[in-house]
Amino acid sequence: MPISRRFLLTALPAAALAPGLAQAADDPRLSERAVGRPDAPVTVLEFYSLTCPHCARFALDVGPRIHKELIEPGKLRIVYHDFPLDQVALAAVQVARALPPNLYEPFTLSLLASQNRWAFARNINTNEELWKRAALAGMSRATFDATVADAKFRDALLKLQDADAKTYHVDSTPSFIFNGPAAQGVLKAGEMTFEEFAAVVAEVSASKG
Repeated sequence: MPISRRFLLTALPAAALAPGLAQAADDPRLSERAVGRPDAPVTVLEFYSLTCPHCARFALDVGPRIHKELIEPGKLRIVYHDFPLDQVALAAVQVARALPPNLYEPFTLSLLASQNRWAFARNINTNEELWKRAALAGMSRATFDATVADAKFRDALLKLQDADAKTYHVDSTPSFIFNGPAAQGVLKAGEMTFEEFAAVVAEVSASKG
């Protein structure tokens, strides 16, 4: 079962969902994070949360084959859409996006691989655990503290998430939107095997006629 976003939306104040996006539009931390050739015939929008176990399993178990068999040959491009399901995931997204763009994917993969140690372990300070991992990626403590305390940045991320939910009808993670020459906007929610994922890629990339 995919995980719903309801917890985050009910746990945060309504004001957090209505930031001014004028400042956000100029924030490089909010620019696109993607992997794969820009001219790949199929683009997949991946909606995921860094505290979603289903997302972690997909990234760790299925992701390597997707990279090797679809992304590296130039068949597929993935655009990541952060969809944090709780405040811990939201803080992690802020940190991931504050790193240089080329570190976004390896850093988020490292967080997904270690969820049980930084997000779910008992009697831990999740921010301190997140800081340890950010430090390994080269982030200074001053940048880390400023990033997780940045309310405008946090609110802009929530606004983008809310817009994604309305635009793409996504309300759980993981979810995927497949776009190719044969079909656009094909939504699949929940974990997928590599075979299931590759079959949809083939479907939307098939030539018409």
